This record gives sequence, C-alpha cells and structure tokens, in this order.
Amino acid sequence: MRHALTAALLATSMFGLPAAAHAQAMTAEEAAQLRAELAALKAQVQMLETRLDAATTPPAPAPVSTPSVTAKPATEIGWKGAPEIKAADGWSFKPRGRVQVDLAGIDTPAGVTGVRGGTATEFRRVYLGVDGKIPGGFAYRVEADLANGEVELTDVYLSYGRGPLTVTAGQIKPFWGLDDMTSDLFTSFMERAAFVQAFGFERRVGLSAQYKGKALLLQGGVFGDNAADLTDSNHSLSIDGRAVFMPKIGDTQLHLGGSVHWRDPHDPAALGRYRARPFIHTTDVRLVDTGLLDVASELGTGAEVAVLAGPFHAAGEAYWHRVRRIGGTTPTFFGGYAELGMVLTSGDARGYKDGAFDRLKPSRPITAGGPGAFEINARYDHLDLNSAGIRGGRQQAALIGLVWAPIEYIRITANYGKLWIDDARIATTTGERDYTADTFGLRTQIDF
Repeated sequence: MRHALTAALLATSMFGLPAAAHAQAMTAEEAAQLRAELAALKAQVQMLETRLDAATTPPAPAPVSTPSVTAKPATEIGWKGAPEIKAADGWSFKPRGRVQVDLAGIDTPAGVTGVRGGTATEFRRVYLGVDGKIPGGFAYRVEADLANGEVELTDVYLSYGRGPLTVTAGQIKPFWGLDDMTSDLFTSFMERAAFVQAFGFERRVGLSAQYKGKALLLQGGVFGDNAADLTDSNHSLSIDGRAVFMPKIGDTQLHLGGSVHWRDPHDPAALGRYRARPFIHTTDVRLVDTGLLDVASELGTGAEVAVLAGPFHAAGEAYWHRVRRIGGTTPTFFGGYAELGMVLTSGDARGYKDGAFDRLKPSRPITAGGPGAFEINARYDHLDLNSAGIRGGRQQAALIGLVWAPIEYIRITANYGKLWIDDARIATTTGERDYTADTFGLRTQIDF
C-alpha cells in the first residue's frame, strides 16, 4: 500500500509540471530544478509513510499482572542412623532411638544371690523418641525407655540457644559428672561407676542453663524430681552446678571438672537408700546397701579428670556424698574410679564432645572392607558406704572390657569384673560378709 501511494503522488506531481517541460527539450538549468523538486517530493513521501506506519501499528499489549507466589522452603533429607529432615526456614525433625540387649551373669559364694544370680538376658534399654529444631533458636527432644514392658520418660525438654548460652526446661540430667554425662551408648563398660547408682544420679525436671565456650563449659540448674516421682506431695528441690575446663593442646584433649549438688526433699518423713548392683543389671541383688535412712538434705561434690591423646585415654572421678539426717549422725559416703583405655585399630580414637566422651567411629568399617574399630579398657572402681556408724559395705572392683564398633551405629561390648566385698549386706551361708564375686557381660546395641 505504501508503494502504491508513492507512485500515485509521483504521478500527480509529474502531471503538474509545466507543459513546456514536456513539449520541448529542457535546458540544463531546468533539469537541475526538476531534480531538486523530485528530491523534495520524495522526502515528503517518506515522512507521510512514517506517519502512516505509526497510525496503523497496533499498541503493545498491557502487561498482565500475576499474583505473587512465595517459593516453598527447600527440604533436605540427610541420614544420621535414621532420616533427618531439614527445611530452609530452620525446622528439622529426626526419629531417634537405641536398643541394648544384655547377656550377663554373676558368680558369688553360696547363699548370696541364690536364684536371683546366675546368667540371664534382658533388654537393658529400648529408647524411642524424636528431636529437632524450631526456627528462632529453639530445639526439642521427647524420648522414652520401653524396655521390659515399662514406659519411663528419659530426655524430655525444650531448649533455647543463640551463641554460647543455652537455656533448657524439662527433664534432663542435672550435670552429675563425666561418667554419667557420657551417653550410655559411649561408656567404657556396660554399667557406669558404682557411685552413679549408689547416690541416685537420675534425670530430673527443672530449669537449667549452659555456657559453652571454646575451652570452658559451665552448667547449672534448679530441679525437682524425676518425672515418674512427681506428685502433689513431692516438693523436692535441688541446685546443681558443674564446671569443665577442656582445652585442646595440639592433638591432646584435656578435661578438668568439678560439680556441686545440694538437695532438700522438703519432707520430714523423707527416706533415702544408698546401694549399687555388682556391675550387671540382670540381677537386682545389691551386695552393698545402707538400708533406709532418714534424710533432711544431701550435699554432693565431685571432681573429674580425663586426657585423650591419639588412641589412648585416661579418666578418673571422685565423689563425696554427705547425708544430713534428722535425728542421727551425718555420714559422708565416697565413690570413685580410675580408668585407662586404648583404641587398637590404626587411625581410630575415642570421641570427645562438650565435656563428655563421644562416639567411637571406625575409619575402616566392615562395610568398606575394614575390621571396624576395637577398643580395650581397664578400670578400678571403689564404693564405700561405711561412715558415721552406718555399715553399708565397701565394694572394690577390677574391670576389663573390650568394645567393637563394626560400623558407626552398632557396638558390641564384653566385660569381666572381679569384685571384693567387705561388710556385705548379704552374708554367705556360713555367715561371712567379706568375700569376692565374679561378673561378666556381653551387650549388643544399635542406635539411630
């Protein structure tokens, strides 16, 4: 259409030229004038075409508004013995648990354990629970022990932490000491030190705070009683604190700590009993036992030390437990241990984290064609429940144990113990209260 318009305009212009220019030959001056007129006419035609294009071109469509869409947070699923789900906005969720199956036995003089001794098997622990994180610096854990048909709450808490300070409300361990703060998944032997049992170390419901620096750990809290023992008439109150200096010098990890524990049952009829099993849990016989004592308050003080250097480690604790009674004497009982250990497989070492021993991780698990990780440990354990006229007995033990971790989340532990008992709670058939006993145990465990 544009070309037709151009031709029409040019034709009209040609017909409008002076007739003389068509009747006779043009002079040079007239030819120049004609060329100039044609050039001007062509420029006018181009301008008209440009305007025509602008008038006939449809307008660009208006942008279509679309509703804004908020991108969903990315979800990541990892694996730590069980699936761990993490969202980009800070939420996380992980099922957790452990199963420990024990085969254990005790050999004592005639008349001591009777049918409650010998060899037996049991589910030592069957933990099931969940834990995770909540946006804003919160974390949670809910866990219970289902072993042997009973349900007992273990760790149940909500914590808040930003930076080195963490505040926790719920049921946790009141920062007893190295052996008790080390998870039962990672202890050197199947059972903890005898004083841990004897002096009632257990989880309690309360409010606590923890400061964790590079080489300093401070823990403290105010607690009531274990969740299973809380009733309207239970007004027990304890204040517990622990401090650990844990510098790392080169490849050597040091651990120096101490703890203080004060408890008032707030009950004039409160009774306490201090006793311990003979390093196996398959029997309920206690060879050392104070019997029931009236208790006005308890004061415990502990000291702990450990060193980890390559495959070697050494550890020891001492704990004094003072019982203030309502109408009797004030005994101070004592317990402690000293331990040496070595990881036998090349490249492996015992773990340590946040003031406690941690997982033994094989560098060559059997899934990669390796032997897993082997560790051997030896311990001397001492518990004295004789004080201020109380004759609860004295138990000494020499223990040796072997740990095999074929992969990171499976562990097999074998123990043997030689016990020397003085002033035993249970006499032999001949009336003797000073004697020896032998214990052994084998544990298979898996955790996730």
